[in-house]
Amino acid sequence: MSSYAYGKKAWGICDQCGQRFLLNSLRTQWNALKVCQECYDPKHPQLEPRRNVSDAIALYQPRPTPDDQFNVFLGQIGDSAIGSIGMIPESLSSPTVAYTFTGNLTVTIT
Repeated sequence: MSSYAYGKKAWGICDQCGQRFLLNSLRTQWNALKVCQECYDPKHPQLEPRRNVSDAIALYQPRPTPDDQFNVFLGQIGDSAIGSIGMIPESLSSPTVAYTFTGNLTVTIT
């Protein structure tokens, strides 16, 4: 059974420049090459994969503040092809607006 050489009998060839060095003085690069001290090149940070950072898009189970009044614009009558006579649109009337609010609701079962 054979064993590996070590110490002053262990020689290695640099994978980049091709010169002979002691095997324990060669360093392993990020791309698995055994290179000498002069040829050693550390891995550049841009070669690392990017972190996946996602932005928050919506709130989980949001709760609106109570008693806030808001207006909802529904549009004007006659602003579509349905409200026209041929290619001539009908005259515009007043806009339709709905009013609503959020509040408390009490339900009593008798």
